[in-house]
Amino acid sequence: MTQRVDLATVMDRLAIDDVVTGYAVAVDDGDWTAYRALFATGGRADYRSAGGIEGPVAQVAQWLAQTMELFPVRQHLIVNRLIRLEDVGGSPGDSAEVRADFLNPMRLAGPEGEGPVVTSPNFVAAGRYTFALARTPDGWRFTRVTVHETWRHTAVPAR
Repeated sequence: MTQRVDLATVMDRLAIDDVVTGYAVAVDDGDWTAYRALFATGGRADYRSAGGIEGPVAQVAQWLAQTMELFPVRQHLIVNRLIRLEDVGGSPGDSAEVRADFLNPMRLAGPEGEGPVVTSPNFVAAGRYTFALARTPDGWRFTRVTVHETWRHTAVPAR
């Protein structure tokens, strides 16, 4: 590889990592406009393994917005990111896949008007994401996000 190809590959990896981090921040902050902006036209998300839905990003964002109201405190940790860039004759192509593990502790909303329940996380989900991305005129964007939830733990809040 040439230095120019090496630099392009590093820049692509950093840009892809920013999109994955942006995903976690958007979900945790409930910024559904930012969430939708991370997807390419025609992008889809699949949350069925976590009891959710699969569909176009606008539909999934609406479902997430309603579902996440139950959990006003969220902390999405996405780790062990394995980025695979399309290889076009030794140069990076215009598609990529990321496999990454997640741990997502959340707190349930408290009784009406009391804010979050102050306890340890009431709900923790974990598993792996598969992110498919494409290079677009706006930069790297998701074409598909798939959640592969492998375990969850729920705790009843102390009252």
